[in-house]
This record gives sequence, structure tokens and C-alpha cells, in this order.
Amino acid sequence: MATRVEHALRQLKNTGVRITPQRHAILNYLMESMGHPTADEIYRALEPQFPSMSVATVYNNLKVFLEAGMVHELTYGDNSSRYDANISDHYHIVCEKCGKIEDFGYPSLLDVEKFAAEETGFEVHGHRLELHGLCKSCR
Repeated sequence: MATRVEHALRQLKNTGVRITPQRHAILNYLMESMGHPTADEIYRALEPQFPSMSVATVYNNLKVFLEAGMVHELTYGDNSSRYDANISDHYHIVCEKCGKIEDFGYPSLLDVEKFAAEETGFEVHGHRLELHGLCKSCR
């Protein structure tokens, strides 16, 4: 995992982004957790280590990571964005009771994107597949 974080930090440095201890900690937390945390969850987890860090600092850093293509933002109707450091092609399953999100692999849906573009004339920029149900703990 450290190699992924180090690679990401090098990538940020190469684009002129200054690496602060808070930025390093937020990135490390995202890449270690792989649990789709909210900005608030990241803040609460790192607050003991960085008592002077604000929630705004977390949001600002997440924006930097989004712009650098290092994380994906998963938005939901309740305005609680979650952040995913796994930027490989994968999909999500969401528990309808507790909100837990898990990744799962499935063959790429690029053929669906191509079909949709041909069928509708849209220029497709991507897709998101989510399944909903109850996790093992909530069943």
C-alpha cells in the first residue's frame, strides 16, 4: 500500500502540488481504507493526529485529488459524497440499511457505452454501476 501512496505523492509533486503532512495523511487514509469514506469520516479519523486541521482542509485536499484523477467522487441524493481511491474499473454494491459500500469486479461495460452512444447520439463520458441490497450484517 505504501508504494501506491508514494507513487501518488510523487505524481502530485510532479504537478507542482506541495505535500503537506495533512495532505499526506488524507491521501494515505483514502488509499488504506478503500471503504468509500465521506469527508467528515476522514476528518474525524485524522482529527486526533491533526487537531488544528479543519473539515475545509479535508474538502480542499479531496478537490486536489479529484482534479489529479487520484480519487472518484460518489455522489448520492442525500448530498453525502463518498470518495473512492480505487480508480480502476470496478463497480459498487450498496447496503440499503447501513449504507456500507463494497467494490466488486465485473467485465467492463464499454460495449454498453458504445451501444448507448450509437443509439442516442450522445458522447458518453463514462458510467457508474451500483447494485443495492442488504449486506451480510443487516440481513
